[in-house]
Amino acid sequence: MKKEHIKGKANKIVGKVKETIGDVIDDEALEADGAVQQVKGEIQEKKGDLKKAAERPFSIDS
Repeated sequence: MKKEHIKGKANKIVGKVKETIGDVIDDEALEADGAVQQVKGEIQEKKGDLKKAAERPFSIDS
């Protein structure tokens, strides 16, 4: 697993925790912050996927 994937997973987990806590204590700002952090995690994971794909050899078959 690459660094971007690890960062992405961590942000998704922390975001989910923030969102859940915000929901429990009725803090809309914390809930929204958690949702944003989860999206950031998704983006980081996709960035890792793109980097991984770019490292693979490219060939054109005729």
